[in-house]
Amino acid sequence: MVPTIVEGPEGARGLVGRHLGYSEWVEITQDQVDRFADATGDHQWIHVDVERAKRESPYGGPIAHGYLTLSLIPQLLPQILRIDGFRMGVNYGSERMRFPAPVPVGSRVRAGATMEAVTEVRGGIQTDLVVTVEVEGSEKPALVATIVFRRFV
Repeated sequence: MVPTIVEGPEGARGLVGRHLGYSEWVEITQDQVDRFADATGDHQWIHVDVERAKRESPYGGPIAHGYLTLSLIPQLLPQILRIDGFRMGVNYGSERMRFPAPVPVGSRVRAGATMEAVTEVRGGIQTDLVVTVEVEGSEKPALVATIVFRRFV
């Protein structure tokens, strides 16, 4: 997968309204879910108790945490977009985040991104990217969020 590569603020502004592409598919494993549960302290049975999730969950098995799905963005987004010409960039936050569908353990996900807005901030720009994480074979996305970055020249 070759990311969309742009140079500086003007290059970023030229992407507003454009879909930028998709990442590669990534499999979600039970080990990954268990490690995320350990890192966050969220050991809800629907994520970590495989046998109970198979018996009692409406999804037929364990599912990934919504925030695990969100945490994949730093891994997936560089496969979609690279903005050069800045001395540094920071993750500024997220907006309008929703988890419309579950991510079953063992499924594959990928991200797609659209540049929603580029605005000037002191010393650089702010980029608002609408990121959608899809589950292979699912009609609904697992995550839709506007991810906000600040990039400084």
